[in-house]
Amino acid sequence: MKMLKYSLSLMALLLAGCGGNAADDAGSPATNAATPAITNASAAATNAAVAPAATAPSAAVTTNAADTAEVAVIKTTEGEMVIEFWGDAAPKTIANFKKLAKAGFYDGTAFHRVIKGFMIQGGDPLTKDSSAEDRWGSGGPGYTIDAEFNDHPHVRGVISMARTQDPSSAGSQFFICHGSKSSLDHQYTTFGRLIKGDDVLEKIATTPTHAPDRPDTRMGIISVKIVPASSVK
Repeated sequence: MKMLKYSLSLMALLLAGCGGNAADDAGSPATNAATPAITNASAAATNAAVAPAATAPSAAVTTNAADTAEVAVIKTTEGEMVIEFWGDAAPKTIANFKKLAKAGFYDGTAFHRVIKGFMIQGGDPLTKDSSAEDRWGSGGPGYTIDAEFNDHPHVRGVISMARTQDPSSAGSQFFICHGSKSSLDHQYTTFGRLIKGDDVLEKIATTPTHAPDRPDTRMGIISVKIVPASSVK
């Protein structure tokens, strides 16, 4: 209960800080978990047991030909989306996302927060448990990574990392923009864009929801696979 109160107060603070409101984010500020960062509250402190084997990628990770030649295939209950990575923008963030995906970390999770015209958010391991819905949005890999803010804007189809008020608090949760949100630029780490599956993004983003921005029907993430870009038509 104490963590829930903390998360809600943090959410409200972040929403105000990003200039969000009911009109901008198509959600209610009172029950809305603010901007995409909200759901990652205290992931490092409270979720170390979620994925004990997980460790943050080495700081020595850099971009290479393989990074730019690979894409992420996000298979959902509504269809597939393909993400192209921006290796020049956020190499450590990309390395972390790939590491988690290859370990099967995202398989069986769900998009737990959906706001039409704003974004769809997923990547919380707690969403594998439907009975833990009141805790969805607070899960993570048990560690955090440094922010890699860059010049890629938050426009439709862009994937970015969710975080708390601390800029370097992202872990596993991410969001895909359904609309443009310039107030998030240089505040959240963008690291790629949708190159296939815009119709799937539309289905998920426009699904009916209930407070706090939870889809009425589970928007499941069946798997996230890292594959050669040449293998995706």
